[in-house]
Amino acid sequence: MLHNNEITVKDLVESSLNRIKEVDDQVKAFITVDEENALKKAEQLDQQTNKDAKLFGIPGAIKDNIVTKGLRTTCGSQFLSNFTDPLYDATVVDKLHEAEAVTVGKLNMDEFAMGSTTENSSYQTTHNPWNLDHVPGGSSGGSAAAVAAGEVLFTLGTDTGGSIRQPAAFCGVVGMKPTYGRVSRFGAVAFASSLDQVGPITRTVEDNARILEVISGRDKMDMTSAHEDVPAFSEGLTGDIKGLKIAVPKEYLSEAVDPEVKEAVMNALKLYESLGATWEEVSLPHSKYAAAVYYIISSGEASANLARFDGVRYGVRSEKAKNMLDMFRLSRSEGFGDEVKKRMFLGAYALSSGNYEAYYKKAQQVRTLIKQDFDHVFANYDVIVGPTTPTPAFKIGEKNFDPMVVYARDVTTVPINLAGVPAISVPCGFSKDGLPFGLQIIGKHFAEQTVYRVAHAFEQATDFHKTLPQLGGAQ
Repeated sequence: MLHNNEITVKDLVESSLNRIKEVDDQVKAFITVDEENALKKAEQLDQQTNKDAKLFGIPGAIKDNIVTKGLRTTCGSQFLSNFTDPLYDATVVDKLHEAEAVTVGKLNMDEFAMGSTTENSSYQTTHNPWNLDHVPGGSSGGSAAAVAAGEVLFTLGTDTGGSIRQPAAFCGVVGMKPTYGRVSRFGAVAFASSLDQVGPITRTVEDNARILEVISGRDKMDMTSAHEDVPAFSEGLTGDIKGLKIAVPKEYLSEAVDPEVKEAVMNALKLYESLGATWEEVSLPHSKYAAAVYYIISSGEASANLARFDGVRYGVRSEKAKNMLDMFRLSRSEGFGDEVKKRMFLGAYALSSGNYEAYYKKAQQVRTLIKQDFDHVFANYDVIVGPTTPTPAFKIGEKNFDPMVVYARDVTTVPINLAGVPAISVPCGFSKDGLPFGLQIIGKHFAEQTVYRVAHAFEQATDFHKTLPQLGGAQ
């Protein structure tokens, strides 16, 4: 419509801003809305005659742990409540600017990306647009909820142990965790540096592929970004999956998985069979250790990464401090929330001289075994398929202590980050209460093209992505 001059960029951005005003007091996806600059950018783009940029005029929003020049970046933490004027843009934000997308604001998240419900934000709890009594997932809960609620056409999130895919599944949208190194992490505030990856959340697979095309690529500012060519992901969505070999890990369909979720996954596999693919059950035997490995490694890296938040250079500084040591101690005590403190304590313990060999080093060794499990499966199969999460979204404030459910929640997402492979979540059904399920499709390193093709084939053969939430209650 933009290219045909049926609407202007300003029309599109105003539509997004009006939708935010209409529903975000219920959803609470945004921490900051940048209406003035979004409209200014829209007016500038409307003056241009060349509209060939890949994301010309498309309104999107950014998770609040991705740095945006001149726009407050809080990481969902009171520690950065006064970080109102960052001096530079993250590389992914630069790439969005180059593609002439319009940023309308910053999105709520669990503090420093530590959590899976967005209840750990120090600003507000984001609500699931499908049922406002339920969580949207996390830590990228604001990113998923904003797309599901129709507030923006795309968002960026970060995924350390499932933080893009899990909220995408809970909110009935499409979320991609790319291969580690596919997307630059420069300007994404680090939680666990060897696990973090930026990725897109969208309504459809094609939109998702278009965003990843823009934000991917080698970056001299990030030594872990890969020297890999970036394919035109959106051009590979042929729908042809004849002869494709799918692996289904038995560990991903254990007794802890909700029967409705399991049924949705089995229906998806039957659909893939009808499209010409085949599937077989396999085992990822070291998955049972993934949760323990993840929490040791991520907490250790978080402890090191968050040491920079000390009240000296940026962020809050305690007004109660009487000397330098007081300033460090009180600034961190007052600025960080409970979940962040817990993980920093755990990480410091695991990295300490008496525990490093027993915990952190051992966890890295088991991580290698987990990666080898994936390598062995991918020697004979094209993709791995299973549920993104073992249950639909649970209620806000609900504390589920069933250890089998807790284990299953981690086992379906965490191993992918430990192995560094790409994975996408696409809508695959609804519970009897009208809450969405997600189908997770996992690929080989840098095989996002295949992952997108398999996801797109499923999406085109179903209508799940066309169903929209009715805010205020389940549909």
